[in-house]
Amino acid sequence: MSQNTKDNPGAIRLTQFAAGGGCACKIPPGELEDAVAGLVGYADPNVIVGLDDGDDAAAIRVRDDLAVISTADFFTPVVDDAYTWGRIAAVNALSDVYAMGGTPITAINLLGWPRDVLPQELIREVLRGGLDAATAAGISVTGGHSISAPEPIYGMAATGTADPARLMRNDAAEPGLPITLTKPIGSGLLNNRHKATGEWFEQAVAVMTTLNADASRAAVGAGVRAATDVTGFGLLGHLYKMARASGVDAVVDVTKVPLIDGARETLRDGFVPGGSRRNLDWVRPHVDSDRGEEELLLLADAQTSGGLLLIGEIPGYPVIGETTAGTGRVRVV
Repeated sequence: MSQNTKDNPGAIRLTQFAAGGGCACKIPPGELEDAVAGLVGYADPNVIVGLDDGDDAAAIRVRDDLAVISTADFFTPVVDDAYTWGRIAAVNALSDVYAMGGTPITAINLLGWPRDVLPQELIREVLRGGLDAATAAGISVTGGHSISAPEPIYGMAATGTADPARLMRNDAAEPGLPITLTKPIGSGLLNNRHKATGEWFEQAVAVMTTLNADASRAAVGAGVRAATDVTGFGLLGHLYKMARASGVDAVVDVTKVPLIDGARETLRDGFVPGGSRRNLDWVRPHVDSDRGEEELLLLADAQTSGGLLLIGEIPGYPVIGETTAGTGRVRVV
């Protein structure tokens, strides 16, 4: 896109200024695990949840009845509208706190911007979107950090609190329990179609801008101990990580997994993000299934600001499978 878009913000399609988009631009899970293997720092005895199993956030005990949750998330534009991108990125960052059963208390902005290409007024719209998402979560944005960058990048570092005795974590799944998913999947496919064609998908935006606050509170209230959120590694990837960390197997009924409107058709039309294919390549050795490639790609689709994946049944949300005794495999039926 030409440089003169800086003088015509209304004509700018933000997704065209990034190679990837949303959580689909994450470093592939296998590469990331290889990169950090063996990195061990100071063993703080107050760390309840840290680096060991790649959980959603860190949890640090500050009192017997209080843990601080710390996390950060950012990505390149997932939609062309700057304000909506800001909302999605902020909701996505706060999701890690909710996935641990915590309550956000503050967040700070993280921004990278190609200053010579994109106008300053779009920065304001991105930050306004993030501010409105934080306001919906009942917290203040209390600062941030920005840099010049070749691609637009936005997200947040979020801080929350939780009761250490009621933390939800990805290594606490037990066999014989239902698996609940709190949002439909397919945002990676639809975002990729949006990037390629400019088509707008209202339900995908609604899913990505919905906070996981209600689902998290319901899960904590129901005594759920194991949870994660479904983002860049896809439903299959995040479920496999939970099963592996917990030492259980998981069975998913593909017919019970809710999809965002248009996701299946978008898959058939070929708008598959590279991140979704990489997810499936990574998790395939740990998956047993007679289902076809299309079904597995749907389950591996790289989500942005997806729902919570809970080991336990929560009223009002679909049960998509169950855990069984095992060694960390996933079966798709």
